[in-house]
Formats: sequence, C-alpha cells, structure tokens
Amino acid sequence: MYVIVEINGQQFKAEEGKKLFVHHIQNAENGATVEFDKVLLVDNNGNVTVGAPTVEGAKVVCEVASSIVKGDKVLVFHKKRRKGYRKLNGHRQQFTELTIKQVIA
Repeated sequence: MYVIVEINGQQFKAEEGKKLFVHHIQNAENGATVEFDKVLLVDNNGNVTVGAPTVEGAKVVCEVASSIVKGDKVLVFHKKRRKGYRKLNGHRQQFTELTIKQVIA
C-alpha cells in the first residue's frame, strides 16, 4: 500500500518504513511526530482511490529523523567570453529527513 502525499508544495510517494527528504520544515525537532493530511491518491493493493482534491480521512504519520540535512552542493558558474567576467556561486539546500511510521487510509 502506498499513497501520494503533498508536503510543502511537493508530491511524494509514501510507504510505511521508507525515508523521505523534504524541504526544511520549520519548528521540527528530532524525534517529533508530524502528520500530513493532504493525501492525493491511495493505492491499496490495486484498489486506487483518487481524491478530489484530497482523500478524506487519509493521513500520513511521520517521525522526524533529522531536522536539518544539507544536500549536495550545486555550483552555478557564469562567464562572458572575452570580457574577463567570471562568477561562481554555490548553494546547498537544507532538507528534513522523515521516517514514515504509519499510513492511514
């Protein structure tokens, strides 16, 4: 059984026991329980339920494994040829690691 859930404006496929890396959730502490009720789709062994826009009564219960995890570094390089203009910028996105404890559908 899996569900498609919307977390911070992004859609994720959620199954029990899996880990998710979502954009940083404010005020999330390690070991805290977080619930998400914006479930868009439920697949229960082939029985698919699509919400309009969400499935009522369905939710995902997660535990915060790590409140801040930094992603891979992304380098952004700008150059204008023959002008001597070069610019290098780096960025590391902050994520929150969630462990899915229970899927209620």
